[in-house]
Amino acid sequence: MGWLPWGSSDDKSAPKKTKDGAFEAPNKTNRTKCYEARDAFFECLDRNQILDSINSRAGQVATQQVCGPEDQVFEKSCAHSWVEYFKKQRVVNYQKEQMVKKIEAEGGNIQPPHLSTRS
Repeated sequence: MGWLPWGSSDDKSAPKKTKDGAFEAPNKTNRTKCYEARDAFFECLDRNQILDSINSRAGQVATQQVCGPEDQVFEKSCAHSWVEYFKKQRVVNYQKEQMVKKIEAEGGNIQPPHLSTRS
């Protein structure tokens, strides 16, 4: 979608380099496109009951078979580090939800952390 450093040089939305050689952060439009592509990809994974599309070989294969086009759009629309983060965070969030459900089913309560203030 143009804001990635390896995108087409004719693309007017391609990021400019800063004086120190780093690329500028994506703007609101680019972030919105990334989030929309992520959501479409995750909806495909949900429809096909695939949780982990990054850590397990079976998940990677299943993802390519049924959600390959959505995954390609996702990877083209977002920085690689964002794609990796979102895919891993999906698994972490699921594990967290399952742990909370287990604790609650056993009669436990989840308490927010208490931060003490020093006087």
